[in-house]
Amino acid sequence: MSKIGQGAIIHPMAVVEDGAVIGENAKIGPFCYVGPHVTLGDCCELLPHAVVTGRTTIGGNARIFPNAVIGADPQSIHHAGEETTLTIGDNCTMREGVTMNTGTAEGGGKTVVGDNNLFLANSHVAHDCQLGSNIILSNNVMLAGHVKVEDRVILGGGAAVHQFTRIGRQAFIGGLSAVSYDVIPYGMLNGNPGLLGGLNVVGMTRAGIARSVIHEVRRAYKQIFEGEGSARVNAAALRDQYLDCPPVLEILDFIAAESDRALSSPFRGKS
Repeated sequence: MSKIGQGAIIHPMAVVEDGAVIGENAKIGPFCYVGPHVTLGDCCELLPHAVVTGRTTIGGNARIFPNAVIGADPQSIHHAGEETTLTIGDNCTMREGVTMNTGTAEGGGKTVVGDNNLFLANSHVAHDCQLGSNIILSNNVMLAGHVKVEDRVILGGGAAVHQFTRIGRQAFIGGLSAVSYDVIPYGMLNGNPGLLGGLNVVGMTRAGIARSVIHEVRRAYKQIFEGEGSARVNAAALRDQYLDCPPVLEILDFIAAESDRALSSPFRGKS
C-alpha cells in the first residue's frame, strides 16, 4: 500500500504505484508516474507527464516539470540491475526534460543532490554524481558519471562535464564549455577545451566576500598558475602565506586532494 500524506492531491489520471510514499500537501498532475520505491517530501509538485521512478527520495517543496524522468536506471554498460539510489534534497526544481539517474554498484550505489538547486530544461545528472546545494544547471548541461559539483556552482547552457571531474565551490562554467579537468573553487572556466579565465569575482562579491579577500585570492591565483613550477607544486608552497585567508586555503586543499582528473588551468597542457 502507498502512504499518502494529508492534503495530497493526486489526479485520477496519474499512476502512483503501491509502496510509494507521498508527503503532505503534495500535488501529482495528470499522466504522471510515481514508482513503488519512491518517496516524495511534503509540498512536492509533479506537473503533467513527470516521471519519478527507481529507489528515489526527494525532499520537500520540489517542482518537477513535464517530461522530466527522475530516478531511472544508470546509463552504464556495467549496471546489472542492482538496487541503487537517487537522493535529492529540499527546494529543488527540475524543469522540462531533466533526467537524473540512480547510482551504480561500482560507484558506491548513490547519486546525491543537495538543497535549493535549479535544473533547467534537458539538463542531465548521471549515475554516482555528488552535487551540493544552491547550484544552477542551465539548459542542456550534461554531467557524466561520478562528477562532483560543490555548492553555489553555475553551469552555463550546453556545458558538458567529463566523468570523475570535480568542480569546486562557487565556480562558474561558461556556456558550451567542455569541462575535462577539475575546476578550482571560485574558478571561471570557458571554451572547448575548457580553460580557466580567472576568478568568479561577481559570484564572490554577491556571496559577501570582502574586496580585500578577493584581492588575496587573485594574488594566490597568479602565484599558483603563473609561477615557475606546476600548479600543484606552486600551490603546495603557498599554505603558510595564506593561513588567515579561508578561500585561498579552500583552493589549496582542493588542489592537494586526490583526484582522477588533472587540473584545469589557463594554459593547455599545464596542471
